[in-house]
Amino acid sequence: MAEELNPFKIAQEQLDQAAEIMNLDKQAHIILREPERTLTVNIPVKMKDGLAHTFTGFRVQYNDARGPTKGGIRFHPQESLDTVKALAAWMTWKTALADIPYGGAKGGIICDTKSMDERELEALSRGYIRAIGKYIGPEIDIPAPDVYTTPQIMAWMMDEYVNIIRHNSFGVITGKPLEIWGAKGRNDSTALGGMFVMREAAKMLNINLKNAKIAVQGFGNAGMYAYTFSKELFGSNVVAISDSKGAVYDPDGLDLAKLQKAKDESGTVQAYESKNAQKMSNEELLELDVDVLIPAAIENQIRGDNADKIKAKLILELANGPVTPNADAILHEKGIMDLPDFLVNSGGVIGSYFEWVQNINGYYWELDEFRTKLDKIITKSFVDTMNLRNEYKQNGKDIAPRMAAYIIAIDRVAKAMKARGWY
Repeated sequence: MAEELNPFKIAQEQLDQAAEIMNLDKQAHIILREPERTLTVNIPVKMKDGLAHTFTGFRVQYNDARGPTKGGIRFHPQESLDTVKALAAWMTWKTALADIPYGGAKGGIICDTKSMDERELEALSRGYIRAIGKYIGPEIDIPAPDVYTTPQIMAWMMDEYVNIIRHNSFGVITGKPLEIWGAKGRNDSTALGGMFVMREAAKMLNINLKNAKIAVQGFGNAGMYAYTFSKELFGSNVVAISDSKGAVYDPDGLDLAKLQKAKDESGTVQAYESKNAQKMSNEELLELDVDVLIPAAIENQIRGDNADKIKAKLILELANGPVTPNADAILHEKGIMDLPDFLVNSGGVIGSYFEWVQNINGYYWELDEFRTKLDKIITKSFVDTMNLRNEYKQNGKDIAPRMAAYIIAIDRVAKAMKARGWY
């Protein structure tokens, strides 16, 4: 029987597993299996050929028991409502695990940004905000950038919201350019948070990060900064990296400047050249014998059909949903520490929270303060997760880190709903 790869069904399955282990109240379980609000909108945009094209967009607000919902907006040709619902669920658990005063949301538009010019992208961005504007706000739902969206796109969206409400409201959207009160440190906070988690996990596993071999799947914002920080902070040796067209491997380590040059000139990191460089597939990258594997691309990369081939000691899920439930069980049995996405990549939403706090208060921090606070929050999330895992282990139940993180997050959301009288 084929493994279920629908992202929302996976998110529900993960919730169901945690609910059974923690004996979650049945009423809370029922509420948490579905999003509170799902919006589907159609956005007309006049394209460069003079014809109007209608784009379908989504915004899912999953749960706001702990605060206004929060989550990015993705522009992708294969975007789907089920993907957005899953990501909104995971964002709910992510904000709860980090213990910041948010719920979870996500947005997306079905479009191919690579075929669109700047004017079309701006029109689409503004049209999306006009369509969902009455359902967002600094105390309601706060969007942010995600796949194929940028600080510039956030700036257009924020400006459109301001045009609608007729006064400045910088806190409505995070991930903005610094010129309009984005936060110093927000742009690379997803990867940096992941590096703080890697540091703590390496201590537990006795991995010496200096010269440790690391493979990174993905050369977007998160993957590129993971490369940079792992070398700058720890002196690690990144031996493989990939993009959507394939991967490159060099046992002596990769050079970022050469990687960027190859990507810019040919459109793929596979054009990277060095004495021992080898081209390989994304699948082969995942199966390399390395100390740390960082999936930083898209969902469902490590599955039941390839999990037994994974050799890394530590998996750091910088992408959303890169490991399926079937793979989870196999990795756990193999003794590989797989740290879940909503812990590892929570630096992004923690950074967005910092930006929102600064926008609301009109007082802005320097980069060092931002990074120190990020380190403190995400390290606590890791420690909380490992402590709960150890508690279960002492009681005779060996659960994976993902399940421990789920139990913490679900418990916090359920308690908030109970206190508010939702069940």
